Amino acid sequence: MKKLVGALFQSMLLIIGFAAKAQDAKTLTLERIFSSNEFRGEWFGQLTWFEEGNAYTTLEQSEAVPGGYEIVKNNTATGERSVLVKASDLVPAGSQQPLEVEDYTWSDDKSKLLIYTNSARVWRLNTKGDYWVLDLATKKLTQLGGSNAKPSTLMFAKFSPDGSKVGYVREHNVYVESLADGKITALTTDGTDRIINGTFDWVYEEEFGCRDGFQWSPDGSKIAYWRIDARSIRNFLMINNTDSIYSYTIPVEYPKAGEKPSEAKIGVVSAAGGPTQWMNIAGDPTNNYVPRMIWNADSKSLLVQQLNRQQNHNQVLKCFVADGRAEKVYEEKDPAWLDAVDDFQLMDKGKSFTWVSEKSGWRSAYLITGSEEKLISPADFDMINIEQIDEKGGWLYFMASPDNATQNYLYRIRLNGKGKAERLSPADQPGTHSYEVAPNGKYAQHSYSREGVPPIMDLVSLPDHKVIKTFVTNKVLTAKVEALSKNKTEFFQVTGDNGVTMDAYMIKPVGFDPSKKYPVLFHVYGEPAGQTVRDAWGGSGYLWHLMLAQQGYIIMSVDNRGTPGPKGREWRKCVYGQIGVLSSEDQAAALRKIKETYSFVDGDRIGIWGWSGGGSMTLNMMFRYPNLYHTGMSVAPVADQRLYDNIYQERYSGVPQLMPESYEKGSPVNFAKNLKGNLLVMHGTGDDNVHYQNTEVLVNELIKYNKIFSMMSYPNRSHGIYEGRNTSRHVREILTNYLKNNLPAGPR
Repeated sequence: MKKLVGALFQSMLLIIGFAAKAQDAKTLTLERIFSSNEFRGEWFGQLTWFEEGNAYTTLEQSEAVPGGYEIVKNNTATGERSVLVKASDLVPAGSQQPLEVEDYTWSDDKSKLLIYTNSARVWRLNTKGDYWVLDLATKKLTQLGGSNAKPSTLMFAKFSPDGSKVGYVREHNVYVESLADGKITALTTDGTDRIINGTFDWVYEEEFGCRDGFQWSPDGSKIAYWRIDARSIRNFLMINNTDSIYSYTIPVEYPKAGEKPSEAKIGVVSAAGGPTQWMNIAGDPTNNYVPRMIWNADSKSLLVQQLNRQQNHNQVLKCFVADGRAEKVYEEKDPAWLDAVDDFQLMDKGKSFTWVSEKSGWRSAYLITGSEEKLISPADFDMINIEQIDEKGGWLYFMASPDNATQNYLYRIRLNGKGKAERLSPADQPGTHSYEVAPNGKYAQHSYSREGVPPIMDLVSLPDHKVIKTFVTNKVLTAKVEALSKNKTEFFQVTGDNGVTMDAYMIKPVGFDPSKKYPVLFHVYGEPAGQTVRDAWGGSGYLWHLMLAQQGYIIMSVDNRGTPGPKGREWRKCVYGQIGVLSSEDQAAALRKIKETYSFVDGDRIGIWGWSGGGSMTLNMMFRYPNLYHTGMSVAPVADQRLYDNIYQERYSGVPQLMPESYEKGSPVNFAKNLKGNLLVMHGTGDDNVHYQNTEVLVNELIKYNKIFSMMSYPNRSHGIYEGRNTSRHVREILTNYLKNNLPAGPR
């Protein structure tokens, strides 16, 4: 009898255990999302196109050398594989271990390999490190920089066109090193922490995406480079209180809104050394930007984009390297702002160049030949960006989504602009696609995901989009996500009482009962740098929102005017001079309509949260519409627009000296006195992007008006607040607990 009772008891325990495990698989926790690897997706290394795309190389683990990697050539069409570089080839003399390859590039003739390793962070990315050259014929492995180079100090090394030399930047000077004899020639010698040759300062990198600041001429005889003179820019001092017994300051050269830009100019110097010929670009260099340049095919001139300080006038200048003479070949103006054109490529042996403009009301690609402009992409919807220009085949490959601004698809059209645009992304894959199209336009590395559906990655042929090989399936991750208790994300549009129609999404709680009322948490960004309403996999952020939905919250997000969706120029640029104003109006109008439309929304339990620009928007909604929003969680916000950098803020809000009312109206700190609800502010004290100063200024204003709020600072963390053990999870713990304590979950 005892044995029978014992067996039954054990069976019951097993059943309970299985039920608990099943429940655990359905229910999300912060530990599962942020502390375990349970929801980590598959990883695929870098694919580098080879032989115009007829082949590609990959970095793969070596079986022969533990911990080592080899570079494998893959025939794109047949899949035939061959090892080009063995792990044993990457073992330096005197070492037992191969180099850890973080990136690599081939010489044009594929006889040499340039290897990037031992990298270190510069602002956001690891853009300095060590470089080695492997000669594939002799297997000789040589470290660049000479005996005087400190570890992890070389930047942006690249082969000369004939592969005989390598140019690189070291400690703000440009060098050329001969691969035949190791001779190093300094092309500049005046580099300091403020005289920056061959790379850029903080603000050019952050707001123009400028990092690599030099280019070989096509014939390999010369190098063109940027020189940034930041001596007039004041330091912003961050303070480190925790990494030593005595605190110390960290200076960041940072031009605030209203401060003149650094002086930037472009010079050309012989690769053998000698004097620099500066390009004689007209205008005050401290009131203009030069964010883009390309060499002409004859190596005798450059095409340079010059943006005025207001960033509403972009001139293309042809600069002659012999004497520095510059002449205007094209210009564009806009009453709001212009972006530096990334898709700026020479065509027809230098007779034409590609251009992107919104002058028609839509973002479109053009071909500029002298005074003639030819429209290439469709005239009636936005091109999101150019993926590849196949001049030989006569095709322009670009991303667009004319019918749904939350999605992204690949199209192509003839470079002559004739015929209709052809969608290449499959019709049975609605959502978000991204591509790395081969130079010959015949193949692409393709990624695809949907909201709540992890990405897949494969190799496809074009234009038929047939899958040749699958790199990432994410089957395990997908199964885990599918096993979760959840409701599918619902995308919809809401037209506010101000007449503006906006994209939105909603995640309803598990066990949703439409006859009851639920609290709503809005996720917001709202500025020109990004969208939140996207039909794409959202990673840990999506899972956290899903966890909150499991606990009884409706999660919503709305994209207001000014967000960068493919909805036309007017949608994006009507916010000029009104950053924080129109966006707030739209968000409030959307909320009022949502409350009117959905009876299950509890109008007395409305929360909002966001990060960076979303943190600013959270403050705006809590201060400008205090009767609508009851709990706000603001992470790393810009509280006063005058405290952000000049390139970004002046682009959208104007120069403060010329448009002071824009900053007065747009800064949430000026409305802090209106706070009524619950407010949490979080910020990293080591944020070099949105300075912790913003939160301190905000705190002073809230204190002045006797407003009660909560605050969490993270010592020495940057804008992403992720450095240090357990930081990412801790951020979400604080957010989750604050939400639950101040905006009660569940139906009523």
